[in-house]
Amino acid sequence: MFQRVRLLLEMIRFSHTLFAAPPAILAAMMAWTANAHGDPPIPFRWRDLAGILVCIVFARSAAMALNRLADRRLDALNPRTAMRHLPAGTLSVGSVVVFTVACSWGFVAGTLLFLPHNRIPLFASAPVLLFLFSYSYAKRVTILAHFWLGAALMLAPLAAWVAIRGEIFAGAPWILGAAIMLWVAGFDMIYSCQDTAFDVKMRLFSVPARFGIVAALRFAAVCHVGMIALLFSLPLVYNDFGAFFLGGVACLAVLLAYEHRLVRPDDLTRVNQAFFHVNALVSVGLLAIGAIDLWF
Repeated sequence: MFQRVRLLLEMIRFSHTLFAAPPAILAAMMAWTANAHGDPPIPFRWRDLAGILVCIVFARSAAMALNRLADRRLDALNPRTAMRHLPAGTLSVGSVVVFTVACSWGFVAGTLLFLPHNRIPLFASAPVLLFLFSYSYAKRVTILAHFWLGAALMLAPLAAWVAIRGEIFAGAPWILGAAIMLWVAGFDMIYSCQDTAFDVKMRLFSVPARFGIVAALRFAAVCHVGMIALLFSLPLVYNDFGAFFLGGVACLAVLLAYEHRLVRPDDLTRVNQAFFHVNALVSVGLLAIGAIDLWF
């Protein structure tokens, strides 16, 4: 059983929850403090933090597992992904289906931690899951699949804010969420450059397959410039951030510039380094600079 659990966690790359959790935790910290409209702080509750973490872990796990199910036949045909767990046969379709269902129910159960003072997470749980699941089929129908993935990660800080404050249309979490969406869309374009020829052959939609690798890297750079611009504008609507946060955003810009230097149109050998290592630093770094500025 433990071996099967280990394989399931490997399949969904559980460690990559690191990309989704820090922005959500930052949004929760922002929600617990006073905002730009002068609203009073929300008392911190361990139960709310636990609910956010439980929901992130289970929602991402369910979405990743469904993605592996949806792509198992494509993965078997792609040399880069042929040794993933489902096409390689190290996990059965049935076990992954059970895991997906269990994680989906775990996500819904996690929203119960916000009751009775906030019912929105529970009511929104099914629509959120459907949106996350729909990403797995987006590349079959639209070139906007990269932004679909970005929007899925954008939900993490938005949902955290809503879970704490019950506000759906506050400006600060939407700006933070939009920055996350552009960040994720940009690095997904970079990552998908590895499969350009395969996507063209299989008639899948992606920016590299449609416009070529050179253009895809340029589009990714534009997305990341947009991300930094949004983060610089965040203190305009959330005045608890100041000079330290802005200085930290400048450091994140340097990290993203380094990411783009790692990947060249004629050399994609360092895509994984750019994707996993640099972006993990960006995610954790964003949380760190926000937390330090809020605390001190």
